[in-house]
Amino acid sequence: MKLTHIAALCAISTAATFTQAAPIWQDFSVTGLYGENYKSPFLTGDQEIEQSTVTFEYAAGFKYGDFFAFADRSNNDVDGNDTYFEVSPRLSLGAVSGQKLAFGPIKDVLIATTWEGGEGFNNYLYGIGFALDIPYTQYANVNFYKADNDLTKDDYQMTITYAVPFKIGSEEFLADAFLDWSTAEDDHASELNWTSQYKWNVGKHISPKTKLYVGIEHSVWNNKFGIKGVDQNDVSALVKYHF
Repeated sequence: MKLTHIAALCAISTAATFTQAAPIWQDFSVTGLYGENYKSPFLTGDQEIEQSTVTFEYAAGFKYGDFFAFADRSNNDVDGNDTYFEVSPRLSLGAVSGQKLAFGPIKDVLIATTWEGGEGFNNYLYGIGFALDIPYTQYANVNFYKADNDLTKDDYQMTITYAVPFKIGSEEFLADAFLDWSTAEDDHASELNWTSQYKWNVGKHISPKTKLYVGIEHSVWNNKFGIKGVDQNDVSALVKYHF
């Protein structure tokens, strides 16, 4: 059986496990972004383009793991409209085994899987993940993957995610981010994508339960799409609403 099939079965079986129980917590959000300094491999030199993106996100925690998925719908001048999505279920080895797997800053060990899909490709990632207990963070995770790629040679990826809530006076803010780093192979360069959001909760001024954020997203993407020298550094305006 090909590794892509194994990875797909892993992700499906993990997701199927989650359907057997109600979520302990869940969150659904919609984000609108607009920036003017996006890079594309179809551009030359220092050319940059405007881009608007709508992102739909869903995250949930279950007895046996966690689940995260998002879909981006982007519009830009070079590539036209584009849709990209990721589905990332993780299975808790501590919950499945009934053993506490916490040690040091690690509070759980998980089987980590991700399905990446877009225009004409599907990538399957599988590996091991760690939920971290780090002071002042709302959450912190690191995953180590083997990636079976459709359009390029297979590689390895590390993904870090974190969120840090903080206050200035009575105002509430949230800084959260993901960092993807992947290895170089014969047909593509090593990539680093660090995308961070800095948001102010204006919703609390509407009602105590309204979660409406405004802020910025900062995207630093070196060797974008694995193409050497295509480096993006963009700051986008952001509006995000949690249902």
